[in-house]
Amino acid sequence: MTATVPDLLRARAADQPGRTAISTPDGAALTFGAWQDRSDAVARGLLDRGLRPGEPVALAFAGRAWPEFAIACLAVQKAGGAALPLPSGLPGAQAEKLRAAAGARLSLTGLDGLETPGPPPDVTVRPDDLAQIVFTSGTTGAPKAVAASHANLTYGLPLRPRVRPYAHSRLFVHAFPIGTNAAQMMLMDSLTAHPAALALPFFDAARFCALVAEHKAGTVFLVPPMAAELLRSGAHRLHDLSSVLMVSSSAAALPPAVALALTRVFPAATVVNCYISTESAPARTAMIVDPRRPGSLGVPADPRDLRIVGPDGADTAPGETGEVWLRCPAPPRSYLGEDRPDVFRDGWIRMGDLGRVDADGHLHLVDRESDVIKCGGLKVSTVQVEAALHEHPAVVEAAVVGLPHPVMGAVVGAAVRTSEPVTAAELKRFLADRLARHERPARIAFVADFARTTTGKILKPRVRELLAEVTP
Repeated sequence: MTATVPDLLRARAADQPGRTAISTPDGAALTFGAWQDRSDAVARGLLDRGLRPGEPVALAFAGRAWPEFAIACLAVQKAGGAALPLPSGLPGAQAEKLRAAAGARLSLTGLDGLETPGPPPDVTVRPDDLAQIVFTSGTTGAPKAVAASHANLTYGLPLRPRVRPYAHSRLFVHAFPIGTNAAQMMLMDSLTAHPAALALPFFDAARFCALVAEHKAGTVFLVPPMAAELLRSGAHRLHDLSSVLMVSSSAAALPPAVALALTRVFPAATVVNCYISTESAPARTAMIVDPRRPGSLGVPADPRDLRIVGPDGADTAPGETGEVWLRCPAPPRSYLGEDRPDVFRDGWIRMGDLGRVDADGHLHLVDRESDVIKCGGLKVSTVQVEAALHEHPAVVEAAVVGLPHPVMGAVVGAAVRTSEPVTAAELKRFLADRLARHERPARIAFVADFARTTTGKILKPRVRELLAEVTP
């Protein structure tokens, strides 16, 4: 039987009403019973305000308001609407632009005045109804609204499983901004996993490590920029992180040097490198980081759900580079109001990456399709150059882009964030034994931090602008 998101909450609240689902560092906690009752009350308030079936409701909640956001999200869905989580801290004009793009007439920033007493809302919610709209990060262009049905969000999630995910853990910790796809995955985990969620309002490495140690958390979730910052800060050396048995990094691929460093920081943990996108969820590949193959992203649960497609549209042979496509076993997502067969096709999702599979079927990313640098007839992988930079002990983060060149067409440029002073000449000498001549950066810039999207991803157009001002 295919469930809706409210079905998952009703079942959990009936079985474990007093169990904590979500907590925050300031002591706030939401039990499944309270989540069920309060979301019913807010759903009634939304219906009183005229919420129509299928209508999106913008949810602009601050990061400290995770319990209230969770209540509002389920309330919208119980009332037959679609939750539209927005990144916190957006300028008013930008937030309004996203609301307008999704067609959201109603917007919530809190629950005051919405909780209306009465019976549960009498609304029929079906698995194929629109449940959620999440905007992509927009690292290279305007963010796109990705629509997901209840059936997509609840795929593979029984109402009463014999064993719940992350059963090794009493608590899982994350610090994902509410408006991101990663955060919405954490919301679903809060509904279905064995441990309760400890949701931080923002990522601070020292605070993150301190809370993991204080609560003896067994599971932590990161994205690559957070992992890099945790390593740079040295906060892991000040706290006992031995309780952590699983570290999961998702969204972009972990640079191999960062992946290996995480295995040393969390010696008792299984480190999982998860490859997924807002468009592809729940389709993903997951790889337990192996020092013998740190650059691999692993294989899907079913290898038939991964294709590497060549220019002729046919599958490539092992070792050959092509476009990465993942097949989503669930009812697929879509761009809201757009028919895009170039991205969503017969259950397959084009990931926008170039990659290859090795002889054992493991996926290796080569580059973002739009980021490949064509230098004098040779192709340069920015992922490979960034990985080489991450091997330098002083480099915390690196972003590589192509820069126009009158003869070569393009050359490599790199911006780096370091933990200690280092010169461009020193980095170039370091890379000389690791990269071919055409792969080595012609220009290197040093930054205190990068311009980022609301999800923490580096804005490469801004990197390109910065490097344009650097003398070769």
